[in-house]
Amino acid sequence: MEQSHNSLKEINGATMKLLKLTTGWLEPVIKLLKGENPKQQLTIIGRSLIVPLIGIAVFLAIWQGTAPRIVTSLGAFPGPVQVWEQSVNLVAEHNEEREKAEAFYERQRLRNEKKLAKNPDAKVKIRSYTGKPTFLDQIVTSLVTVMTGFLLASAIAIPVGILIGLSPTLYGAINPLIQLFKPVSPLAWLPLVTMVVSAVYVSSDPMFSKSFITSMLTVLLCCLWPTMINTAVGVAGISKDLLNVSKVLSLGWWTHIFKIVLPSAIPMMFTGLRLSLGIAWMVLIAAEMLAQNPGLGKFVWDEFQNGSSNSLGRIMVAVLVIGFIGFILDRIMLSLQKGASWDKSAVLR
Repeated sequence: MEQSHNSLKEINGATMKLLKLTTGWLEPVIKLLKGENPKQQLTIIGRSLIVPLIGIAVFLAIWQGTAPRIVTSLGAFPGPVQVWEQSVNLVAEHNEEREKAEAFYERQRLRNEKKLAKNPDAKVKIRSYTGKPTFLDQIVTSLVTVMTGFLLASAIAIPVGILIGLSPTLYGAINPLIQLFKPVSPLAWLPLVTMVVSAVYVSSDPMFSKSFITSMLTVLLCCLWPTMINTAVGVAGISKDLLNVSKVLSLGWWTHIFKIVLPSAIPMMFTGLRLSLGIAWMVLIAAEMLAQNPGLGKFVWDEFQNGSSNSLGRIMVAVLVIGFIGFILDRIMLSLQKGASWDKSAVLR
Protein backbone atom coordinates (compact mmCIF):
# COMPACT_ATOMS: atom_id res chain seq x y z
CA MET A 1 0.00 0.00 0.00
CA GLU A 2 2.83 2.35 0.94
CA GLN A 3 4.61 1.53 -2.33
CA SER A 4 1.46 2.40 -4.31
CA HIS A 5 1.18 5.68 -2.38
CA ASN A 6 4.81 6.56 -3.17
CA SER A 7 4.29 5.70 -6.85
CA LEU A 8 1.21 7.94 -6.94
CA LYS A 9 3.22 10.79 -5.39
CA GLU A 10 5.94 10.35 -8.03
CA ILE A 11 3.37 10.40 -10.84
CA ASN A 12 1.71 13.52 -9.40
CA GLY A 13 5.10 15.18 -9.03
CA ALA A 14 6.03 14.38 -12.63
CA THR A 15 2.65 15.67 -13.82
CA MET A 16 3.11 18.97 -11.97
CA LYS A 17 6.59 19.38 -13.47
CA LEU A 18 5.20 18.75 -16.96
CA LEU A 19 2.40 21.27 -16.42
CA LYS A 20 4.91 23.83 -15.19
CA LEU A 21 7.03 23.33 -18.30
CA THR A 22 4.18 23.50 -20.80
CA THR A 23 2.02 26.19 -19.17
CA GLY A 24 4.63 28.34 -17.45
CA TRP A 25 3.27 31.44 -19.20
CA LEU A 26 -0.01 30.98 -17.27
CA GLU A 27 1.75 31.10 -13.91
CA PRO A 28 1.31 34.88 -13.33
CA VAL A 29 -2.39 34.63 -14.25
CA ILE A 30 -2.88 31.82 -11.72
CA LYS A 31 -1.00 33.76 -9.04
CA LEU A 32 -3.10 36.86 -9.77
CA LEU A 33 -6.32 34.86 -9.33
CA LYS A 34 -4.95 33.60 -6.00
CA GLY A 35 -4.24 37.19 -4.94
CA GLU A 36 -0.46 36.77 -4.71
CA ASN A 37 1.19 40.19 -5.14
CA PRO A 38 -1.36 41.50 -7.72
CA LYS A 39 0.76 44.50 -8.79
CA GLN A 40 3.77 42.35 -9.67
CA GLN A 41 1.63 39.76 -11.48
CA LEU A 42 -0.12 42.46 -13.54
CA THR A 43 3.29 43.83 -14.56
CA ILE A 44 4.44 40.37 -15.63
CA ILE A 45 1.19 39.75 -17.54
CA GLY A 46 1.47 43.10 -19.29
CA ARG A 47 5.06 42.45 -20.31
CA SER A 48 4.56 38.84 -21.42
CA LEU A 49 1.05 38.94 -22.94
CA ILE A 50 -0.36 42.42 -23.54
CA VAL A 51 2.76 44.01 -25.05
CA PRO A 52 3.22 41.20 -27.62
CA LEU A 53 -0.49 41.43 -28.53
CA ILE A 54 -0.10 45.17 -29.14
CA GLY A 55 2.91 44.48 -31.36
CA ILE A 56 0.93 41.90 -33.36
CA ALA A 57 -2.01 44.31 -33.73
CA VAL A 58 0.29 47.07 -35.06
CA PHE A 59 1.88 44.63 -37.51
CA LEU A 60 -1.55 43.51 -38.81
CA ALA A 61 -2.66 47.13 -39.23
CA ILE A 62 0.47 48.01 -41.24
CA TRP A 63 0.08 44.84 -43.31
CA GLN A 64 -3.57 45.53 -44.07
CA GLY A 65 -2.79 49.12 -45.03
CA THR A 66 0.16 48.43 -47.32
CA ALA A 67 -0.90 45.12 -48.96
CA PRO A 68 -3.40 46.63 -51.48
CA ARG A 69 -0.71 49.04 -52.71
CA ILE A 70 1.63 46.18 -53.70
CA VAL A 71 0.48 44.92 -57.10
CA THR A 72 2.08 41.78 -58.54
CA SER A 73 1.53 39.82 -61.75
CA LEU A 74 -1.04 37.76 -59.83
CA GLY A 75 -2.87 40.79 -58.44
CA ALA A 76 -2.64 42.75 -55.21
CA PHE A 77 -0.59 41.33 -52.38
CA PRO A 78 -2.94 39.52 -49.95
CA GLY A 79 -3.81 41.21 -46.69
CA PRO A 80 -4.74 39.53 -43.39
CA VAL A 81 -8.38 39.07 -44.45
CA GLN A 82 -7.48 37.30 -47.71
CA VAL A 83 -4.93 35.12 -45.92
CA TRP A 84 -7.53 34.13 -43.32
CA GLU A 85 -9.97 33.20 -46.10
CA GLN A 86 -7.35 30.97 -47.72
CA SER A 87 -6.56 29.30 -44.40
CA VAL A 88 -10.27 28.47 -44.02
CA ASN A 89 -10.28 27.10 -47.59
CA LEU A 90 -7.26 24.91 -46.87
CA VAL A 91 -8.93 23.41 -43.80
CA ALA A 92 -12.11 22.82 -45.83
CA GLU A 93 -10.06 21.08 -48.55
CA HIS A 94 -8.50 18.85 -45.90
CA ASN A 95 -11.91 17.87 -44.51
CA GLU A 96 -13.21 17.21 -48.03
CA GLU A 97 -10.23 14.98 -48.80
CA ARG A 98 -10.75 13.04 -45.55
CA GLU A 99 -14.41 12.48 -46.49
CA LYS A 100 -13.31 11.15 -49.89
CA ALA A 101 -10.86 8.79 -48.18
CA GLU A 102 -13.54 7.52 -45.79
CA ALA A 103 -15.95 6.96 -48.68
CA PHE A 104 -13.21 5.11 -50.60
CA TYR A 105 -12.52 2.73 -47.71
CA GLU A 106 -16.24 2.24 -47.06
CA ARG A 107 -16.84 1.23 -50.70
CA GLN A 108 -13.88 -1.12 -50.47
CA ARG A 109 -15.20 -2.67 -47.26
CA LEU A 110 -18.66 -3.26 -48.73
CA ARG A 111 -17.17 -4.78 -51.89
CA ASN A 112 -15.00 -7.15 -49.86
CA GLU A 113 -17.95 -8.16 -47.67
CA LYS A 114 -19.98 -9.09 -50.74
CA LYS A 115 -17.02 -11.01 -52.14
CA LEU A 116 -16.56 -12.98 -48.91
CA ALA A 117 -20.29 -13.65 -48.66
CA LYS A 118 -20.17 -15.39 -52.03
CA ASN A 119 -16.89 -17.18 -51.36
CA PRO A 120 -15.52 -17.28 -47.76
CA ASP A 121 -12.13 -18.44 -49.08
CA ALA A 122 -11.77 -15.53 -51.49
CA LYS A 123 -8.74 -13.27 -51.13
CA VAL A 124 -9.61 -9.65 -50.50
CA LYS A 125 -7.34 -6.71 -51.26
CA ILE A 126 -7.07 -3.57 -49.17
CA ARG A 127 -5.88 -0.70 -51.33
CA SER A 128 -4.55 2.53 -49.87
CA TYR A 129 -6.21 5.82 -50.72
CA THR A 130 -3.99 7.72 -53.13
CA GLY A 131 -5.53 11.18 -52.99
CA LYS A 132 -3.30 14.24 -52.96
CA PRO A 133 -1.83 15.27 -49.59
CA THR A 134 -3.62 18.24 -48.05
CA PHE A 135 -2.01 21.27 -46.42
CA LEU A 136 -2.44 19.72 -42.96
CA ASP A 137 -0.95 16.44 -44.19
CA GLN A 138 2.06 18.37 -45.49
CA ILE A 139 2.50 20.05 -42.10
CA VAL A 140 2.68 16.62 -40.47
CA THR A 141 5.16 15.40 -43.10
CA SER A 142 7.42 18.40 -42.47
CA LEU A 143 7.31 17.89 -38.70
CA VAL A 144 8.15 14.19 -39.02
CA THR A 145 11.02 14.98 -41.41
CA VAL A 146 12.54 17.75 -39.32
CA MET A 147 12.28 15.85 -36.03
CA THR A 148 13.82 12.72 -37.57
CA GLY A 149 16.76 14.72 -38.94
CA PHE A 150 17.14 16.73 -35.73
CA LEU A 151 17.07 13.69 -33.42
CA LEU A 152 19.59 11.79 -35.56
CA ALA A 153 21.82 14.87 -35.69
CA SER A 154 21.60 15.21 -31.89
CA ALA A 155 22.43 11.52 -31.43
CA ILE A 156 25.64 12.14 -33.41
CA ALA A 157 26.52 15.66 -32.24
CA ILE A 158 26.20 15.19 -28.47
CA PRO A 159 28.55 12.16 -28.11
CA VAL A 160 31.07 13.68 -30.53
CA GLY A 161 30.83 17.03 -28.72
CA ILE A 162 31.52 15.33 -25.39
CA LEU A 163 34.53 13.46 -26.78
CA ILE A 164 36.16 16.49 -28.38
CA GLY A 165 35.36 18.60 -25.31
CA LEU A 166 37.21 16.12 -23.10
CA SER A 167 40.22 15.82 -25.42
CA PRO A 168 42.02 18.96 -26.67
CA THR A 169 43.93 16.76 -29.12
CA LEU A 170 40.74 15.32 -30.59
CA TYR A 171 39.23 18.82 -30.71
CA GLY A 172 42.26 20.08 -32.62
CA ALA A 173 41.85 17.26 -35.14
CA ILE A 174 38.10 17.66 -35.71
CA ASN A 175 37.65 21.43 -35.36
CA PRO A 176 38.98 22.22 -38.88
CA LEU A 177 36.39 19.84 -40.35
CA ILE A 178 33.64 21.48 -38.28
CA GLN A 179 34.66 24.94 -39.47
CA LEU A 180 34.88 23.66 -43.06
CA PHE A 181 31.41 22.10 -43.25
CA LYS A 182 29.48 24.34 -40.82
CA PRO A 183 28.88 27.22 -43.28
CA VAL A 184 27.84 24.99 -46.21
CA SER A 185 24.36 25.88 -47.50
CA PRO A 186 21.65 23.21 -47.75
CA LEU A 187 21.41 24.08 -51.44
CA ALA A 188 24.99 22.85 -51.82
CA TRP A 189 24.42 19.66 -49.83
CA LEU A 190 21.15 18.74 -51.54
CA PRO A 191 22.49 17.69 -54.99
CA LEU A 192 25.16 15.50 -53.37
CA VAL A 193 22.69 13.91 -50.96
CA THR A 194 20.20 13.34 -53.80
CA MET A 195 22.79 11.55 -55.92
CA VAL A 196 23.99 9.35 -53.03
CA VAL A 197 20.45 8.43 -51.92
CA SER A 198 19.44 7.62 -55.50
CA ALA A 199 22.49 5.37 -55.88
CA VAL A 200 22.38 3.41 -52.61
CA TYR A 201 18.86 3.61 -51.17
CA VAL A 202 16.15 1.23 -52.34
CA SER A 203 12.76 1.06 -50.61
CA SER A 204 9.13 0.69 -51.61
CA ASP A 205 7.88 1.95 -48.24
CA PRO A 206 5.98 5.24 -48.85
CA MET A 207 6.83 6.35 -45.30
CA PHE A 208 10.54 6.35 -46.16
CA SER A 209 10.59 7.51 -49.75
CA LYS A 210 13.75 8.82 -51.39
CA SER A 211 12.49 12.40 -51.16
CA PHE A 212 11.94 11.97 -47.40
CA ILE A 213 15.41 10.48 -46.86
CA THR A 214 17.00 13.21 -48.98
CA SER A 215 15.29 16.02 -47.05
CA MET A 216 16.01 14.39 -43.69
CA LEU A 217 19.73 13.86 -44.42
CA THR A 218 20.08 17.44 -45.65
CA VAL A 219 18.55 18.66 -42.39
CA LEU A 220 20.90 16.39 -40.43
CA LEU A 221 24.02 17.65 -42.22
CA CYS A 222 23.11 21.29 -41.66
CA CYS A 223 21.97 21.17 -38.01
CA LEU A 224 24.76 19.01 -36.55
CA TRP A 225 27.21 21.77 -35.88
CA PRO A 226 25.65 24.11 -33.28
CA THR A 227 24.92 21.21 -30.92
CA MET A 228 28.37 19.69 -31.45
CA ILE A 229 30.22 22.97 -30.89
CA ASN A 230 28.17 24.08 -27.87
CA THR A 231 28.43 20.64 -26.25
CA ALA A 232 32.21 20.69 -26.72
CA VAL A 233 32.46 24.20 -25.25
CA GLY A 234 30.27 23.21 -22.29
CA VAL A 235 32.36 20.11 -21.58
CA ALA A 236 35.66 21.96 -21.96
CA GLY A 237 34.46 24.66 -19.55
CA ILE A 238 33.75 22.32 -16.62
CA SER A 239 35.04 23.68 -13.30
CA LYS A 240 38.47 22.36 -12.31
CA ASP A 241 37.13 21.79 -8.81
CA LEU A 242 34.58 19.30 -10.18
CA LEU A 243 37.28 17.56 -12.20
CA ASN A 244 39.44 17.30 -9.08
CA VAL A 245 36.52 15.83 -7.12
CA SER A 246 36.10 13.21 -9.85
CA LYS A 247 39.80 12.32 -9.61
CA VAL A 248 39.76 12.15 -5.81
CA LEU A 249 36.73 9.84 -5.84
CA SER A 250 38.33 7.75 -8.62
CA LEU A 251 35.13 7.82 -10.64
CA GLY A 252 34.95 5.48 -13.62
CA TRP A 253 34.74 6.94 -17.12
CA TRP A 254 30.99 6.44 -17.52
CA THR A 255 30.28 7.66 -13.98
CA HIS A 256 32.43 10.71 -14.67
CA ILE A 257 30.42 11.41 -17.84
CA PHE A 258 26.98 11.04 -16.25
CA LYS A 259 27.72 12.58 -12.83
CA ILE A 260 30.14 15.37 -13.71
CA VAL A 261 30.30 16.10 -17.45
CA LEU A 262 26.65 15.99 -18.55
CA PRO A 263 25.17 18.01 -15.65
CA SER A 264 27.84 20.68 -16.09
CA ALA A 265 27.47 20.86 -19.89
CA ILE A 266 23.65 20.84 -20.02
CA PRO A 267 23.16 24.65 -20.30
CA MET A 268 25.49 24.95 -23.29
CA MET A 269 24.22 21.69 -24.77
CA PHE A 270 20.63 22.93 -24.78
CA THR A 271 21.70 26.24 -26.29
CA GLY A 272 23.17 24.23 -29.15
CA LEU A 273 20.05 22.07 -29.44
CA ARG A 274 17.82 25.16 -29.69
CA LEU A 275 20.02 26.63 -32.40
CA SER A 276 20.14 23.31 -34.25
CA LEU A 277 16.35 22.89 -34.20
CA GLY A 278 15.86 26.41 -35.58
CA ILE A 279 18.38 25.75 -38.35
CA ALA A 280 16.79 22.36 -39.06
CA TRP A 281 13.36 23.94 -39.56
CA MET A 282 14.73 26.63 -41.90
CA VAL A 283 16.80 24.15 -43.90
CA LEU A 284 13.87 21.75 -44.25
CA ILE A 285 11.71 24.17 -46.24
CA ALA A 286 14.43 24.72 -48.86
CA ALA A 287 15.22 20.99 -48.97
CA GLU A 288 11.56 20.07 -49.51
CA MET A 289 11.24 22.56 -52.35
CA LEU A 290 14.07 20.95 -54.29
CA ALA A 291 13.67 17.32 -53.18
CA GLN A 292 9.89 17.47 -53.75
CA ASN A 293 9.24 15.85 -50.38
CA PRO A 294 5.48 16.39 -49.82
CA GLY A 295 5.83 18.91 -46.99
CA LEU A 296 5.41 22.65 -46.51
CA GLY A 297 8.35 23.48 -48.79
CA LYS A 298 6.77 21.55 -51.66
CA PHE A 299 3.42 23.22 -50.93
CA VAL A 300 4.98 26.68 -51.30
CA TRP A 301 6.78 25.67 -54.51
CA ASP A 302 3.66 24.10 -56.03
CA GLU A 303 1.58 27.20 -55.28
CA PHE A 304 4.28 29.42 -56.78
CA GLN A 305 4.28 27.30 -59.93
CA ASN A 306 0.48 27.21 -59.99
CA GLY A 307 0.22 30.98 -60.34
CA SER A 308 -3.52 31.21 -59.61
CA SER A 309 -5.22 34.25 -58.11
CA ASN A 310 -5.26 32.49 -54.72
CA SER A 311 -1.62 31.38 -54.79
CA LEU A 312 -0.17 34.39 -52.98
CA GLY A 313 -2.70 34.08 -50.18
CA ARG A 314 -2.01 30.36 -49.79
CA ILE A 315 1.75 30.96 -49.79
CA MET A 316 1.29 33.57 -47.05
CA VAL A 317 -0.68 31.02 -45.01
CA ALA A 318 2.26 28.63 -45.36
CA VAL A 319 4.74 31.37 -44.38
CA LEU A 320 2.79 32.19 -41.21
CA VAL A 321 2.38 28.51 -40.33
CA ILE A 322 6.12 27.92 -40.86
CA GLY A 323 6.91 30.85 -38.57
CA PHE A 324 4.39 29.77 -35.93
CA ILE A 325 5.66 26.18 -35.86
CA GLY A 326 9.24 27.44 -35.60
CA PHE A 327 8.19 29.60 -32.63
CA ILE A 328 6.43 26.68 -30.91
CA LEU A 329 9.43 24.38 -31.43
CA ASP A 330 11.73 26.99 -29.90
CA ARG A 331 9.41 27.49 -26.90
CA ILE A 332 9.30 23.73 -26.33
CA MET A 333 13.11 23.56 -26.38
CA LEU A 334 13.28 26.57 -24.03
CA SER A 335 10.91 24.85 -21.58
CA LEU A 336 13.01 21.68 -21.71
CA GLN A 337 16.17 23.75 -21.21
CA LYS A 338 14.71 25.46 -18.13
CA GLY A 339 13.61 22.11 -16.73
CA ALA A 340 16.97 20.41 -17.32
CA SER A 341 19.24 23.29 -16.30
CA TRP A 342 20.69 23.15 -12.79
CA ASP A 343 21.15 26.93 -12.67
CA LYS A 344 17.60 28.13 -11.98
CA SER A 345 18.79 31.73 -11.59
CA ALA A 346 19.98 31.91 -15.22
CA VAL A 347 17.90 34.12 -17.50
CA LEU A 348 16.75 32.02 -20.48
CA ARG A 349 14.72 33.55 -23.32
